Amino acid sequence: MQATANHLPEELESDRLIIRVSRPGDGAALNEAILESLPELKPWLPWVSPPPTAEKSEIDCRRAYARFLLNEDLLLFFFLKDSGTLVGASGLHKANWELRQFEVGYWGRTAYTGTGLITEGVRTLSDYALNILRAQRVFLTADEQNVKSWRLAERAGFQLEGTLRKDSADLQGVLRNTRVYSRVARD
Repeated sequence: MQATANHLPEELESDRLIIRVSRPGDGAALNEAILESLPELKPWLPWVSPPPTAEKSEIDCRRAYARFLLNEDLLLFFFLKDSGTLVGASGLHKANWELRQFEVGYWGRTAYTGTGLITEGVRTLSDYALNILRAQRVFLTADEQNVKSWRLAERAGFQLEGTLRKDSADLQGVLRNTRVYSRVARD
């Protein structure tokens, strides 16, 4: 399926990455990356507790692919061009085609922290959304305490819109502050 201004892309490339939709058969690679990165992911992502099984990861990949085919949501994996290793994931979520807005999410595999790969992938994805999908707004949220996440957003060209104070509970049930970032189409 070729991407157009009204359809989510199946695959993108950056300098070092193949960025492609989650597909049936990707569950084992996804599960390996998640399990390897649990200590870093667990404080921020509720879907890693309890740790997923390989079977659960495969089911998640299949569901994500179905949502892609329906043009509802896009879960993308970042694979190194030179080795094919899965180094992280991102996506365009909460697609609002009428307002042309997308939410970006992301996480990185611990072994590749600090290499700039996730920043590269997120920047490539948000550039695509703005330039090809004609998004008016691409946004993301990050727990104020998740400094690595919001600094990555800033490196990827997102601007801080503001902080929502005590807007939701963290994974321990404590009220948290959420930083809201966006990139918008040029006026």
